[in-house]
Amino acid sequence: MTEYNPHVPSDSTESDLIAASLLRLSRKIQLISDAVKALHQDRSQLETKIEDAQKRIQHILSRLPEQSDGRQLNLLGEPVTPTNPEDDNEPTTH
Repeated sequence: MTEYNPHVPSDSTESDLIAASLLRLSRKIQLISDAVKALHQDRSQLETKIEDAQKRIQHILSRLPEQSDGRQLNLLGEPVTPTNPEDDNEPTTH
């Protein structure tokens, strides 16, 4: 059988290169980890916004009159002033 001999760096230059590579890798891993955390937070915020929008839409839909109702729709809840047919005429000058 062949005996296992692990590679041991022969000089400090090789050790320094390995240490520098490990440092670069650890920095890249940290950057990736931070990016994943940021994406997770963004996704959570977007899911909350979607839920809020769905609730607003459901609220608006619940305010719709029945199809047989001929009244004007007021989806925003703002007061609607009734229109008078006389107001539609142009003013006359005497």
